[in-house]
Amino acid sequence: MQIIISNSSKEPIYEQITNQIKSLILTGDLLEGTALPSMRQLAKDLQISVITTKRAYEELEKAGFIYSIVGKGSFIAEQNLEVIKEKKLKVIEEQLSAVIKNSREIGMSLNELQELLSILNEE
Repeated sequence: MQIIISNSSKEPIYEQITNQIKSLILTGDLLEGTALPSMRQLAKDLQISVITTKRAYEELEKAGFIYSIVGKGSFIAEQNLEVIKEKKLKVIEEQLSAVIKNSREIGMSLNELQELLSILNEE
């Protein structure tokens, strides 16, 4: 498992870790039951505080992506990918609604918006 931390990102480090692990789970790169590195080991590998890795693991556990067993470690939880995809779809719909509202406010046409989306999707 490779996690890349960006010091120039406005996103807090624990969120960078959380989002990258979520992405690895959703793409199937981390499978159910796979052991994650210990909080201390991940902190050492990333050269960050153990408190930061602890917060990332806690967030992942709250969201149901991982589970922890005292003395054994943290593991990838069973995922209901359909439920996760549905939640993501809802977020995308909300974000697109905001984009549409903003584009209308500046007089942007649907064709211009679709062209912008196509350009951004290619990146």
